[in-house]
Amino acid sequence: MLKKLDHIGIAVDDLDNAISCFEGVLGVKVQHREIVESEKIEAAIFNVGDTRIELFSPISEDSSVKKFLDRRGPGLHHIAFEVENIQAALAAARESGAQVLDEHPRVGVNGTLAGFIHPKSLFGVLTELVEYVQ
Repeated sequence: MLKKLDHIGIAVDDLDNAISCFEGVLGVKVQHREIVESEKIEAAIFNVGDTRIELFSPISEDSSVKKFLDRRGPGLHHIAFEVENIQAALAAARESGAQVLDEHPRVGVNGTLAGFIHPKSLFGVLTELVEYVQ
């Protein structure tokens, strides 16, 4: 089902400040930056070996990321795994008894298809499944 660890998602209040921090402290450079209107976020991607770090901040007061930041502050938001087939992966997770947050995939960063598994199903970790589409 899982192909590899795709990325680690980190929620931040100020994306520009976080980018500067990651570039300065870790010596990594932004590879991609975009606004994902459907998720009400702006994201910046850093490639680190075979995986990525995804920093993102809300662009709207009603963003779920804004609610996360208000509750918990900046920090680790989710981990994401690449899958071959997002529909099959979500169905398999659901059939195994996991609480799946997405009945159907949503559009993610870079036009990926994504679906989330509730943290209650995986020991407190929000988990994203990602399929790259051509």
